[in-house]
Amino acid sequence: MTPHLLLLTPDPDYPEPFAWAFHVQADALREAGAKVTARPWSQAGELGDFDAVLPLVAWGYHLQYAEWLAFLDRAETEAQRVINPAPMLRWNSDKAYLKELGAAGVPTVPTLEVDHLNEAALAAAFGTLGTNEVVVKPPVSAGASGTYRLREGEAARVPEDVHGERMMIQPWLPTIQTTGEYSLILFGGELSHAVVKRPVGGDFRVQPNFGGETVACEPPAGTLDLAHAALALAPGEPTYARVDLVEGLDGQWQVIELELIEPALFLHCAEHAKPRFANAILSVAQGAAE
Repeated sequence: MTPHLLLLTPDPDYPEPFAWAFHVQADALREAGAKVTARPWSQAGELGDFDAVLPLVAWGYHLQYAEWLAFLDRAETEAQRVINPAPMLRWNSDKAYLKELGAAGVPTVPTLEVDHLNEAALAAAFGTLGTNEVVVKPPVSAGASGTYRLREGEAARVPEDVHGERMMIQPWLPTIQTTGEYSLILFGGELSHAVVKRPVGGDFRVQPNFGGETVACEPPAGTLDLAHAALALAPGEPTYARVDLVEGLDGQWQVIELELIEPALFLHCAEHAKPRFANAILSVAQGAAE
């Protein structure tokens, strides 16, 4: 039986182009024998007619977070299968999971969370983290939105657009500009491929829209074990996952983020990535179709 998949895309008002991400995934699934329908996640309509719902290009959910959580509640009730499962998507939507990983002993970038970011909270964070430079970011975000690199001193001011907001504070890691940020992509719990991402010039953001470069690589020693340890704490087993890792101030590898919702999977970086991706998705979707 041919599985019918609903691949979620951004809200119609989302400004960034997404076709480049959608087509490589949809084509891989179609080539493997699936029927693929695309709808914006905010206008998904009836879900029960599909064998599986995939939020792989549900970009911008962080801009309509309450609506996103309501959609996950509905998807959990109406859809035969959500890949990855709705409880996992809900858990991964808020980066507070990083504190959970760290508390469980998984090496993670040290992370403070403040309910209302202001100059006093920022000043305290420099002392707590033992650094004179930090990165602040919203716990619900994507694509480095609302993310700032701030230095200690009299000029350490909280940017106006995040002042008073619930925020995460992490030490600035110079290795992001030198060693880079590594991403391990796993399908069905098995490593598919890895890439390293480096920012351009003096920037610290590795995303392509900020000029970041991404190239295929071998995963550094020990990073796959670390990725598995982090994913073991997720609520369920992800069909697809991207684990982002950096070299910490102590010289050890640390998890900086788990991407289990709508990650760039860099399928173009490895010849075998597309069939591995499609086979992992269809093995779950076909179980729902039968």
